[in-house]
Amino acid sequence: MNRLTPIQKLQAIRLVILDVDGVLTTGQLRYSGEGDTSVQIDFHVRDGLGIKLLQRAGIDVGIITARTSPAVTQRMAYLGVQHVFQGQHDKIAAYIQLRDTLQLTDMQIAYMGDDLPDLPLLHRVGFSATVADATPLLHKAVDWISETNGGRGAVREFAEHILQAQGKLDALIARYYEV
Repeated sequence: MNRLTPIQKLQAIRLVILDVDGVLTTGQLRYSGEGDTSVQIDFHVRDGLGIKLLQRAGIDVGIITARTSPAVTQRMAYLGVQHVFQGQHDKIAAYIQLRDTLQLTDMQIAYMGDDLPDLPLLHRVGFSATVADATPLLHKAVDWISETNGGRGAVREFAEHILQAQGKLDALIARYYEV
């Protein structure tokens, strides 16, 4: 059986799916004095531009996350991300729905997660990635690990990695050099 190289896997990618907590955010939880928990929702601006670069290159972007947050809804709407699945404790079901809706194969999809609930998707997609500060168990299970921590630009790094492999990055960033 011929195995594809990482570059060949990246060249096939048409959809990038991201987890939110620990990937697009730092994943930190805050506890109030009353015992309530909330997730600190801080999005990094570079991750947002990474998503926009993928979209400009014709690569769809989706979110599959176990939590539900108005902040995620707002940020994804601002970025034009149309495939947002929140409250998904069974991430595989949302994944299959999105894959089938877009008429893609597993090999055309990349996923970036950071913890054990992401393993089923990471094992299924054509290209799997995690953030530098993910659980070490994920580091052993993925095709690629960012040098950047979650919520600190790891998604941007992943986007540039994909676009470089597809030969699209230089043309996308050239517009920023135009005067």
